[in-house]
Amino acid sequence: MFSIIIGFVVFWIIARKLQLSKPIVPAVAIGLSVFISCVHLTLPPENNLRVALGGSLEPWALLISIFLVVYFYREILKRIRSLSIKNTQEIKSEHSSEISFSDFELDRYSRHLIMREIGGLGQKKLKSASVLVVGAGGLGSPVLQYLSAAGIGTLGIIDDDVVDQSNLQRQVIHNDHSIGLPKVFSAQRAIEDQNPYIKVKPYHRRLSRDIASELLSEYDIIIEGSDNFETRYLVNEVAKSLSKVVVSGALSQWEGQVMVFDHSLNSPCYQCIFPEKPAAGLAPTCAEAGVFSALPGVIGTLMAAEAIKHILDVGNGLNGVMLIYDAMQAETRSIKVNKATNCRICANGAV
Repeated sequence: MFSIIIGFVVFWIIARKLQLSKPIVPAVAIGLSVFISCVHLTLPPENNLRVALGGSLEPWALLISIFLVVYFYREILKRIRSLSIKNTQEIKSEHSSEISFSDFELDRYSRHLIMREIGGLGQKKLKSASVLVVGAGGLGSPVLQYLSAAGIGTLGIIDDDVVDQSNLQRQVIHNDHSIGLPKVFSAQRAIEDQNPYIKVKPYHRRLSRDIASELLSEYDIIIEGSDNFETRYLVNEVAKSLSKVVVSGALSQWEGQVMVFDHSLNSPCYQCIFPEKPAAGLAPTCAEAGVFSALPGVIGTLMAAEAIKHILDVGNGLNGVMLIYDAMQAETRSIKVNKATNCRICANGAV
């Protein structure tokens, strides 16, 4: 019995060394098992061949059973691995046929591509994403610049204002040559100069109720960087009805705040936190109260970071959290915000 087992092991080693066809080893094992079984089942116990093969079928049955279990277990694992590899290749092929990068883009985004949390798949997510930026002023400027640099595929910009000399102190996407030009077209020119591989869609008009639902529905994420409460409430209401993500920011002299409202989740909305528009004079605009020039850059960059993280589905976001930055005191603090039980928008959930 042991001589047969040793002989089979030697045969298996030789077969591997000679790189014989893989099925030959299990085929020989199965043939040998059938032969041994036939000998024990057909010949009398005193037969010399049966004695030489151990005299009893039980040890062989146990050995053959172990061999079959191990063999079929390995085959099942091989099949699972091959299916997994095939599916991965199909997914990669599908993605590559839909979204591709030129050599220039691969070089441009190389610092993203080498990051474990982003890589090629993450960069494809960014390229396939669409973001609407409401307001091309102080907050919209850094937001648009960093979303463009990151490779967001489609950027929408809506603003009805034109570039003024007083804007250039903080609205860094515009310059002297843009004075008098609508901000959306000035921003479009700057973005296309920065990254010609993305699509920019400018809307030179004020966001109004008659176009809000249709426009917001075209984009994955809405970034609200306007300077008036009417637009903020409108974006919040429409985005809530569409279950859209809104990244919101606001500025006042030395202080700014950032919040994320993921309306696909059971989270608070903008009106939960600010149920009513402040009385006149309590929340002056930048034109009325002034604003520290670098503050929009800090807050706008944080807003861009939150949008990019949400697209990539990485890290911790500011959903349900108000992040406040005080430039004068160099302080940052976070406040947890909750849904208001009497919020009209959350109760209705629709426009």
